[in-house]
Amino acid sequence: MTRLHVTSSDLTANGEMSLQTGCNQQDSSDEMAKVCCSFRRCTILLCIFGLVVGAAAGIWLLVHSVIKSITHKGSAVGDETEKLASCNFTENDITTMVPKKVSFRISTVDFLLEVKMEPRPMWLLVCHEGWDSSLGTDICRHLGYVRLANHKGVNLTDVGTNYTHGFAQIIYEQKKKLEEIWQFRYSCTSGKVVALKCYECGTRAKVSRIIGGNSSVLGQWPWQVSLYHAGKHVCGGSIITDQWIVTAAHCVLNYRLPPSSTWLVYAGIATLSSAERSSGYTVTKVVYHHSYDDRSHDYDIALIKLLFPLNFTGKSTIRPVCLPRHNHAFPAGTHCWISGWGYTKPDGYNTPDMLREAVVPLINSKKCNSSCMYNGEITPRMLCAGYPEGRIDACQGDSGGPLVCQEENAWRLVGIVSWGTGCAEPNYPGVYTKVTAFLEWIYLITEVASENSPWTSPPFLINK
Repeated sequence: MTRLHVTSSDLTANGEMSLQTGCNQQDSSDEMAKVCCSFRRCTILLCIFGLVVGAAAGIWLLVHSVIKSITHKGSAVGDETEKLASCNFTENDITTMVPKKVSFRISTVDFLLEVKMEPRPMWLLVCHEGWDSSLGTDICRHLGYVRLANHKGVNLTDVGTNYTHGFAQIIYEQKKKLEEIWQFRYSCTSGKVVALKCYECGTRAKVSRIIGGNSSVLGQWPWQVSLYHAGKHVCGGSIITDQWIVTAAHCVLNYRLPPSSTWLVYAGIATLSSAERSSGYTVTKVVYHHSYDDRSHDYDIALIKLLFPLNFTGKSTIRPVCLPRHNHAFPAGTHCWISGWGYTKPDGYNTPDMLREAVVPLINSKKCNSSCMYNGEITPRMLCAGYPEGRIDACQGDSGGPLVCQEENAWRLVGIVSWGTGCAEPNYPGVYTKVTAFLEWIYLITEVASENSPWTSPPFLINK
């Protein structure tokens, strides 16, 4: 076996010399000499053949190994390229929502409820048979309204002749989801259809930025409030009903004192100096999410109940914001707005008196959670908005305030200012509590919050 490492030129020279010597030592008989020489030559030829075959096999194995190595390195480069390319997202890199089987809408003219059921393409009026107020509440919430305002049955004779495609009929069964209780009908036996009016929200008066933002004007963001603790602005919040404010859990948990004596809510203001000249609204209850984690800021949401309701009548400076529609997600790149009285520079020495506003685009959660940005810190209950290069962002003092997006002339509370690495730092956009993840929790608390304690904490909050 060691001969395989000898060169072919050495092997040939040594073989010839050995053959000649052996022939001279054989019997003098010509026959015997010929046989001996032939045998030796055959042996040498076989050895040479074997060496050639072995060398060829070795070369083939070497070439195959090199090719395999090159191929492997190529795939490794491809993996690295793919990893680097993972930082390059387009606005279309979003999770596609599963199309709804049932959709709802309310006519802005006569408040008639309409339902569209796949695969039928038409919007259908809803027969009044089987209707009740609880269904009205469910549909209003499905559309992003906190509660039902009014409902009634309307005679088909008063509707007109525009609706000729049939009707949606309620099949009321317990444990059925809202999307599963509808069937198509050609007529309504009651002769009536449903008119529905939900709690008005998300509108503002027509009026003429946060870091990199501009100053706002009174009435621009009528749901924006300032939360004062011990006579000082500490956080923002958003009006969702006449008695409930939504904010961040980390705002209220930093000040674990009875809210009735230490918290005030200022609404309908554009400057903090004007707040200090008014009395503010007394807080009677603070409800924070029992799963809030102060290290990761997961579940960063809280609700504040006012002792007396806000007065929306005839006012353009105090109005509620709409909640997001059920299971709806605004696509990445959507331009939304943030507002607040937070620092205009991260050093904390520039706190504005005037409410400031800024526009920020929503960022794909996959991109925000990549190694390019927050590297896995974004949970399903968070969303990101801002610019990769920084420049515009929320900062300290803006916490708990609104991230709102406009949809069909209604402003919706999509996010709550929660946390971020620095303020307006490149590749570290603002992180917001995702409101759609807490719709059921909000409905639960605003309905059944205990009146016994000004602070509500575990184990009362059952749902996440």
